[in-house]
Amino acid sequence: MKKKYKKSDNKRVSLKGVQHTFFRVQLILIISLAFILGASGTFINLHFETEKRDQNLKNVAESIARSPILTGKVLENKETVSHYLDTLKGTLDDIDVISVVDKQNTRIYHSNRELIGTQYTGNLPDFSDKNRSYYAVNEQGPSGSQRRAYAAVYNEDGEYIGVVMAIMLMKNIKTEITQMLLIFLVITVAAVLIELTVAVKLSKTVKKSLMGYEPDVFTVMYKMRDNILETLEEGIIATDINGDIQFINESASRMLSNLKQTELVGKNIEIFGDEKISRSVKSEKKELNIRLTNEDVILDRVPIKEDGNTVGIILVLHNRAEYTKLMEDLSGTRYLVDSMRANNHDFTNKLHVILGLIQMEMYTEACSYIQNITMVQRENISKVMNAVSEPSVAALLIGKIARASELNVNFVLREGCCYNSADMNLPSEMLITVIGNLLDNAFDSMNQNTDFNAQKELLFGIYSKPGAVLITVDDTGSGISPQNIDLIFKNGFSTKGEGRGTGLYQVKTMVENFGGKISVESQEGVGTSFSVSFIKER
Repeated sequence: MKKKYKKSDNKRVSLKGVQHTFFRVQLILIISLAFILGASGTFINLHFETEKRDQNLKNVAESIARSPILTGKVLENKETVSHYLDTLKGTLDDIDVISVVDKQNTRIYHSNRELIGTQYTGNLPDFSDKNRSYYAVNEQGPSGSQRRAYAAVYNEDGEYIGVVMAIMLMKNIKTEITQMLLIFLVITVAAVLIELTVAVKLSKTVKKSLMGYEPDVFTVMYKMRDNILETLEEGIIATDINGDIQFINESASRMLSNLKQTELVGKNIEIFGDEKISRSVKSEKKELNIRLTNEDVILDRVPIKEDGNTVGIILVLHNRAEYTKLMEDLSGTRYLVDSMRANNHDFTNKLHVILGLIQMEMYTEACSYIQNITMVQRENISKVMNAVSEPSVAALLIGKIARASELNVNFVLREGCCYNSADMNLPSEMLITVIGNLLDNAFDSMNQNTDFNAQKELLFGIYSKPGAVLITVDDTGSGISPQNIDLIFKNGFSTKGEGRGTGLYQVKTMVENFGGKISVESQEGVGTSFSVSFIKER
């Protein structure tokens, strides 16, 4: 039977892997660092101690050589010299041997009394040049290997009369070096133990914060979560229990403020200045569909629980403009369908005319009629397609031209019309809704005129240049009375009966949402002119 592994078993394996990884890395770093610091510290200290030792030997040798007791009367005062140097030697713990040799190489004084009066057979520097009165070298002597400093002794007349040697035995120097190395070793071991203890504590803290995942897995999960949250259209805000923002995605930042995400993280939720958002953070209950002071945003609040306690809040923001956009899409589709229906109706009528001419055996007239309507249709389509680069807007205009033909309205596309969607980034759905509403209102206005002899003409213009778009619609309809012209953009206002009056309100709202302006001029019995402009702010 196969062994079943629990989730907790995998977690323990992962935690152990994290701990071993941290421990191994810390161990390598600690040992390397301790070795480098210990080696460099030992080298520097040895060099410093060597220079200090040689300087000390020099100072002792020179001080004795310049002593008045030695200069000029060395041979006559051997007891005085011995007493003085014995006393001096007792005060110098780091000097092992002091020796004084005259110019005949006889030891006048030596720390070992048995050697006083004996002949010195070792090497002596040449002190004929008075500028070279100090030497420090390694030599062999009666006491073994040693470090010596020589200082020449001159009498009152400036004549060379002997030499003083200050000596440290190499065995004592090696003992000092060994003690220093042991101290450095103890310090290094202590530092390694302390660092290992810290490494163990750190690995335990890290493995707890990673919730049992390996660091690379946790990093991949974090990046995936971050990318997912950033691609959402909904705004996501995560705060702690005090309302301080821990995470905010781009959608939420765009909905609530003009600040960047990095500027908002760490700030309190009250920075948005919305009382409902601030109040929602203080509640520990889940709540959906909270309408904020900004009516374009709907808020969902979900508390984050840990061990039964609330440790944070997740706020999900929904943009109501998305629902409005969906409505606009559906509205734009409706206008396209209406345009196609109008075209279909117009062509059906023309087919009936052609059928009648054929049945009357007026074949020449039928051919001429077909060529004429084909030429007109081709001319209208070509004119619109050359003027408007946006296919859906062009399709709407072609349909409206056909509808105008049915209503006996002369649809005129103004000279110089030229719209390029690259000049300004405006949604085609919005343009379809705006243009379709304005054209339909113009048709309705002209149909209200009962004078069949009156000329029905609709002039449409659309122009664009980089950063600007202008749309004009002029009709020869019944016009708008002065008392109503300020009310036509009000939601629900209409002179056509109940259930109307939303078209121009929707047009004005959409135009202003995209930073545009709409204006109207009208005269009763003459006609109405609408103008819509979009100018990109610099």
